[in-house]
Amino acid sequence: MTDIELDDNLIFESNFLDFIGGSFESAGDVSVSSLLNGYVPVFVVSFFVTILLTPIVRHLAIKSGVIDHPDGDRKVHRFPIAYLGGVAILGGLCAGFLFSYIFVPSVPMHYELVPIGVLLGMFAISLTGFMDDVWHWDPRLKIAGQLVAAAGLTLSGIGTNVASGILVPFFGVPETVLFTLGDFQFRAAEIYYWTGTFLTAFFVIGGCNAANLIDGLDGLLTGTSAVMAVGFLVISLLIATGLDDSQGQRKFDGARIILCFSLLGVLLGFLPYNFNPAVIFLGDCGSLLIGYMSVVIILMLGEMGYTHLVIAGLFVFSLPIMDTLLAIIRRKLAGLPMSAADSGHIHHMLLRYFNGNVRKSVLTLYVLTSLFALFGIALSYLFIFQVIQGRFVYASFLVVFSFICVVAIKTALKKQWESTAKSS
Repeated sequence: MTDIELDDNLIFESNFLDFIGGSFESAGDVSVSSLLNGYVPVFVVSFFVTILLTPIVRHLAIKSGVIDHPDGDRKVHRFPIAYLGGVAILGGLCAGFLFSYIFVPSVPMHYELVPIGVLLGMFAISLTGFMDDVWHWDPRLKIAGQLVAAAGLTLSGIGTNVASGILVPFFGVPETVLFTLGDFQFRAAEIYYWTGTFLTAFFVIGGCNAANLIDGLDGLLTGTSAVMAVGFLVISLLIATGLDDSQGQRKFDGARIILCFSLLGVLLGFLPYNFNPAVIFLGDCGSLLIGYMSVVIILMLGEMGYTHLVIAGLFVFSLPIMDTLLAIIRRKLAGLPMSAADSGHIHHMLLRYFNGNVRKSVLTLYVLTSLFALFGIALSYLFIFQVIQGRFVYASFLVVFSFICVVAIKTALKKQWESTAKSS
């Protein structure tokens, strides 16, 4: 081992132990332990409000007839289950955010709270899902609601810096004048704004629908999203305590941590009711809202234009992305429209593998999500502390992701061939 390798290993070990011990401090003397102590009440409030509100929402859903009936095929539950769990999720999030606005004093003064645009988008996406749960909205109306939610994010500038981080090498800093037409000067900032708006809309629509797709088994989306929330929280703490901000560019440190703690609190508060055997489902209101909150956190990771951190967030969110990608490929190969429902999702494959055991299928996907979260945390750690290049993390993730995708496609094609052989 060379002296350089030895020095790198010592730096990595020192930084890792400092972070775990909560003593690694940024230029603002903010430690992990101080942030956890300051923001953990937000988690507690979100958790208890959700765990108390869920039975009330369930009772109202049953009384109103908002119930999901089994179909013996894709819907594997045996008895009618109440919908509208997303209303309890929304209530818990609102309680956590309200508490953060009023009662969180032990954090740095420059740590801004959750932007108003996030709240506007949250209500827009919740209303969209609620309308679909109750009145079964046309898919085009659901997309319109998601675009309204994305527009709320652009009001707070979330997503614009992600675009600038990607495009700066091509167009230069935002003030760069690209061309002049009379008295009008077209600057790079215009490209970054509109590209960021497009990216925000793409992320919101993709993330919301990806979360909706994996909500197929008791406790699946709730539990995997709780694991993702932990991954997002660790990355947010790494950014707040390890990423240099001597120029004061960061403004979402506090908001990110509040979002992570609130999301984790409501998910853990809802999970006991939603885990197999479930007594209430998230519905589209809940699944779209969870996807939206995850997307907001991922976009906030790129506020300084560091695309590696956005990619780290996408690593954490890999399970919904993978399932959506496989659904597109599977339906394309089968000649089916993209909106067609089927039983070829990853959770359906695991359910068949475990002979209908929902809990084993769900717990397996919890473990897989934890692995993806570790990839995201590792990538963000290596980038923030500049210990070593993250190529090994990228390579390892691509191997695992591709391996699972190929196995899933092969399994789906085998099932399709068997079905064709039986019918002929």
